Amino acid sequence: MEQTAKTAAVKAEPRVHYGYVVLAFIVVAIFGALGLARFGYTSILPSMQEGLRLTNTQTGELQSWNLFGYMLTVVFAGMIAARYGPRVVISVSLLIAAAAMIATGLFPSFEAARLGRFFGGVGGAGGNVPAMGLVSAWFGTKRRGLATGVAVSGSSFGLMLTGPLIPAILLQYGTEGWRISWYVLGAIAAGAFILCLLFLRNRPDEMGLTPVGDSQAESDKRASDKKASSLDWGLVYKSPLLWQLSAIYFAFGFSYLIYSTFFVRYLTREAGMGVATAGNLWLWVGIISSVSGFIWGGLSDRWGRRTSLVIVFMLQGASFLAFGLSRELAAIYLSAALFGLTAWSIPALMAALAGDIFGARLAPAAIGLMTIVFSLGQVIAPYFAGAVADATQSFALAFVSGGIVALLGALGAFVVRTPKRAT
Repeated sequence: MEQTAKTAAVKAEPRVHYGYVVLAFIVVAIFGALGLARFGYTSILPSMQEGLRLTNTQTGELQSWNLFGYMLTVVFAGMIAARYGPRVVISVSLLIAAAAMIATGLFPSFEAARLGRFFGGVGGAGGNVPAMGLVSAWFGTKRRGLATGVAVSGSSFGLMLTGPLIPAILLQYGTEGWRISWYVLGAIAAGAFILCLLFLRNRPDEMGLTPVGDSQAESDKRASDKKASSLDWGLVYKSPLLWQLSAIYFAFGFSYLIYSTFFVRYLTREAGMGVATAGNLWLWVGIISSVSGFIWGGLSDRWGRRTSLVIVFMLQGASFLAFGLSRELAAIYLSAALFGLTAWSIPALMAALAGDIFGARLAPAAIGLMTIVFSLGQVIAPYFAGAVADATQSFALAFVSGGIVALLGALGAFVVRTPKRAT
C-alpha cells in the first residue's frame, strides 16, 4: 500500500513542459535559417570576394539577393505556416537553406552565386518567421517576452560558430576555403532540418497541454480565436499601429544589416585587423548577443515593449556611429560590445508585441507583414553600403548612415502609441 502511494506520488511529479523543448528547437531553427544562411556570409565574404573577384557593390548585391529572397518569402511564410503547420514549413525551409548554401559554394561565378544567395533567403524566411510565431502559440503573455528573447539567440550561435570556424577552414584550404565553408555550413543546416522535423510541435493542444504561463483569460481568448472567421486576417493588415511598427522595424533592418554584413570585411581591409582576430571578435559578439534577446525580452516584460525599443535603438545607433567614426581599438570594441548587448533584441520585442496585440493565432500574419517591411530595409542596406564603399573607398560612411537611421528608429519608437500592456 505504501509502495503504491509512493509510485503515485512519483507519477504526479510535474514534468518539464514540452514548450521548453519546442523553444530549444526554435533556437535550432533560427540558428540554421539565419545564423548560418545569412550571417555565415559575414565571415566568408572577404575570401569569397577575392575568389570571385567581386567589387564592394557586388558583395553587397549578393547579400541583397539573399534578403530579397527572404522578403518575397515572408509575404507567404506566416500564412502557409498557419495553414500547414509551422513544423513542416520550418523543416522544409531549413532543407532549402542547406541546399542553397552548398550550391553557393559550388557556383563558379557572381551571377550564379546570386541564385544560391536568393534561395538561402527563401529558406531563411520560411524557417525564421514561423519559428518566431510558434513562440506565441507555446508561451503566454507573461512568459512571451523572455521566450522570444531566448528564441532569437539562434542567430548568436551562428556567429559563435562561424567566427572561429571559417578562419580555420580558410587557413586549412586556402583559396578554396570559402567554398568548403559553404559546404560545411550547409551540412550543419541539414542536421538542423532533421532535428526540427523530429521534435517541433505546432500547438500545445496537440499534446493535451496549455501554453507555458497561460492565464485563464488568455485560454478563453485562445478558444475564441479558433472560432474567428478567416476575414479577421484582413484586420491585421488594416491596423495603423502595425504599419507604424513596421516602419520602425525597417530602421532596424537597414541599420543592423550594414553592420553585420561588413563587420569582418571592414576590420580586415580597413582597420588592419587579422582574419583570425576579426573572427574571434565576431565570436565574442555572438557570445554577448546570445543573451541580448533574453535580457531585453525579460526587461520588456517589466518596463514595456516601447520603452525597451527606444533604449535598444539608441544603443545600436551609438554602436554603428562609433564603428564608422573611429578605427581605434577602443571604439571598435565598444561598438562590438554595444551591438552584442542589443543585437537580436528588436526582433524579440517585435515578435512579443505582435503576440500581445494580435493574439497567438494572428501573430504569424502580423510578424509576416512587419518582416516584409523590415526585409525591405535589409535588401536596400548591403547594396547601398557596397556602392558607398566603392564611391568613397571606405565603408565608414555606410556605418555612420546606419547609426543615423537607428537613432531615427529610436525616435519612431518613442512617439508610437501602443496598447497600455505593451508600453
